[in-house]
Amino acid sequence: MDEQVLRSLIKWPNVPHCFGWLALDRRGQWRMRDEFAQANNLPGNAIQHTALNEFIARNYACDTKGRYFFQNGPQRVFITLDATPWIVRIIPTDAEPNLLTQCQSSFKPQGALSDESGNIYITGLVKNTVDESANAENTSNDFIQIECPSIALLHDHDLDLFADLAKLREEACSFGGSWSWHGETLPLDPIHSDELSECFGFVKKPKE
Repeated sequence: MDEQVLRSLIKWPNVPHCFGWLALDRRGQWRMRDEFAQANNLPGNAIQHTALNEFIARNYACDTKGRYFFQNGPQRVFITLDATPWIVRIIPTDAEPNLLTQCQSSFKPQGALSDESGNIYITGLVKNTVDESANAENTSNDFIQIECPSIALLHDHDLDLFADLAKLREEACSFGGSWSWHGETLPLDPIHSDELSECFGFVKKPKE
């Protein structure tokens, strides 16, 4: 998290939180959702400004309730998640491929899940910034950066790449099997999308 953001929290500790105005879509884009977009359940406008996208990514964090937010200076902007807190891409390299999140951080896979719509989710470890303060009004903050278990939706452009790594078997409502990553065989299990937030402890639509 940016030092200037942490300083602003000390200087202005009681700025009201913001809800509903920022979303993370299924392709890892941050989207601004004005009152019209919120009232009409629209996705909002994708943020195209490179520096702003990078600023959001550097100051992306979660609280102990599983609510993800962008710390915009002294104001906490809670994020509506279209799918999961992380969206990952498979990045080919000269050696082994890597998994990178929408924040350009590394995601270390331990398994994968497939839902009823054919979406693939990667489970594993990611370095995350967590506010461990118990104060709901955010009058103090205790940010730590830890590597913790989480879940990420695989970008749909990379489904074919994943299929090349996988051995599939058909299940009742989805697919199971295994997949190969850096010389290891990892599990691929079925799940229903409605189970994701409860199983992995995140809030898709934080509310006041």
